[in-house]
Formats: sequence, C-alpha cells, structure tokens
Amino acid sequence: MARRLVVAFLAVSASFLAVSGQKFNAIFSFGDSMSDTGNLCVNGPPAGLTLTQPPYGETFFGRATCRCSDGRLVVDFLAEKFGLPLLPPSKQGGSDFRRGANMAIIGATTMDSNFFQSLGIGDKIWNNGPLNTQIQWFQQLLPSVCGSSCRSYLSSSLFVLGEFGGNDYNAQLFGGYSPEQASVQSATIVDGIGSGVEKLLRLGATYIVVPGVLPVGCFPIYLTLYQTSNSGDYDQYGCLTRFNSLSSYHNSLLQSKLSTLQSKFPWARIMYADFYSHVYDMVKSPANYGFSANLMACCGAGGGKYNYQNGARCGMAGAYACSDPSSSLSWDGIHLTEAAYKQIADGWLDGPYCHPPILS
Repeated sequence: MARRLVVAFLAVSASFLAVSGQKFNAIFSFGDSMSDTGNLCVNGPPAGLTLTQPPYGETFFGRATCRCSDGRLVVDFLAEKFGLPLLPPSKQGGSDFRRGANMAIIGATTMDSNFFQSLGIGDKIWNNGPLNTQIQWFQQLLPSVCGSSCRSYLSSSLFVLGEFGGNDYNAQLFGGYSPEQASVQSATIVDGIGSGVEKLLRLGATYIVVPGVLPVGCFPIYLTLYQTSNSGDYDQYGCLTRFNSLSSYHNSLLQSKLSTLQSKFPWARIMYADFYSHVYDMVKSPANYGFSANLMACCGAGGGKYNYQNGARCGMAGAYACSDPSSSLSWDGIHLTEAAYKQIADGWLDGPYCHPPILS
C-alpha cells in the first residue's frame, strides 16, 4: 500500500519545474527534538535536561548547543546547502530571521494538550509547543521578516514541517497504550499535520517538506524498554515489529493526506520526506552508510545490549561517547548522529528518500 501511495504522490508532483538551481530566501523549520536548534534552552534549560552537557555537540560545535546530537541536524545541512545561516531559534531575542527561523522545540507534539488529557495521559506532555503553537510563533515573526509583502517572500522560501507525530505516539506508548491502541489515533494525528501544512500554504508557502515518522522499533530506547524474550517480536534485523508497524501505518496515512493536499493546491510543491525508509535502510545495511553500530547508542553508560539506560543517559554522570560517533547510527538511543543526519539531508535534497526530491 505504501509503495502505491508513493507512486501516486510522485505522479501528482511530476508537473513541477525542477528546482535544482533554486535559491531560497530563507528556511523556516517546525518540529521536535529532531530539528530543535535551541528553543528549549533560550530561557535557560529545564532542570535535568542532559543535552546541555557534554558530550552533546562535540563533533561539530565543540560544545553543547541544545541540539539532540553530537553535531548538526538535517535542517543545519539544508541551510548550508543553500548558503543560508544555521537557523536561529525563533525564541531567541535579537536574531535576524529574514534568512530563516526555527520554531521546532524538543518534546513538541502535533496535537494540543486537550487531546492528551482526553486520553488520560496529559501528564506525559511536559512541553507546550505543539504544531499550532509553532505556527503562531511563526506568524508573530512575519512583520520583522517580510513586512507587508509576505506572500511573495514566503513563496520563495523552503518550509520543513516535522517530523511531527513521534511524540504523539511516545506519550501514548509510555502512558501504557499498546502500538495497536495508539494506531487508533493515527488518522487524527495525521489530520493535524495536514491542517498545519494547509495553514502554511495559505500564508504563502510554496515549497514545503513534510517528513514521516521514524522506525522507532529500531531505536535503542524502545529496544531497551520493550525488550522481550520472544524472537517473534523482532524482525530479521532486530527491530520490534509492532512499533515499526505503527510508524508505517502513520506514514501511509500521511502520504495519502499530502497527495490530497497536493491536488487541492496544485501550485505548491509538497515533498514527502521518507525518514522511515532511509533510517531502516541504515539499520539493514549499516556498512553501506559507513556505520559499524546500528542498534546500539554511541553515547551512554555502557550498559545493556543497546547501551541505553534511563538512569544513565547521555549527558549524565557515568555516560560517555563512543570513540567515533560517525560510525554509529544512533547518538543517544533516542536521536541520531550528525553522520546519519548528513546522509538523510542528502537523501532529501537529491533523492531517493524525498518525493519529489528538493533538488529535482
């Protein structure tokens, strides 16, 4: 089903002119910890936040920057590709946002807090930065970005919306829901993402990248917390199948939603970024991507099969980074390494993991 949706989506998008020579005015990013470049830390990081401690940021910045990695993220590599500055956090006062801004914030969800309260898991949401709120932050920036002529400016900017959905499922799964129970809410979550895409298009966005969610069943945090002795719970690569099935289901709904939106807004270029397939390919064939470790976190306290312990996470006492983060797919058991993010960015720019690719 997913393959048919991708083919249909490509067919709808095929009429667009190539943008390989596109010089974007700016990049505007929305999302969660996969793309936050500092919003959570602007007013001082919350107590106990480990990503403000070494070895976070060691590979590129030489210090922790509130990015959830050892270095740069996908949005950083996209900015570099187009000759733009690394995106400043939208909450950072005194910044010049005319060449881009990042509304993403760690812990962000698609849905507002009322949604999670209705499910009895309101206590699992600790950050008030859902998609609708991030769009409001963006709208508040617009007068300083483009004055009264925003539509033409935004039509020549690149928007990256997500990924969204990961934390919506985390809240449910960590709140006691099974993957099958969480999938009941997938259509509602995808509708929320679609609504966000439509809002940005109506504001003037033309080029918008919308990533799907990741194969979380291959991530050390899930492999540790939901480890079982039943080999039937795992696929041939060691990933938890039920959790990956949830991600795949979400992504199939998202592709269908984006195809509908593309038909509704034929002048726009809506690009589905296939986070899932690219990362899963890295898990299946790590050596093809320069990785020697695919299911083990680079940074941790050395415990367990996957080097992930809640009580000894990266940045906490006793935790340390592996000698070569570029040889690992997973940085801290939850997020990816700079090396992985670089390859993901390349896959979005040139294909084959973005439909259509940004530079096609």
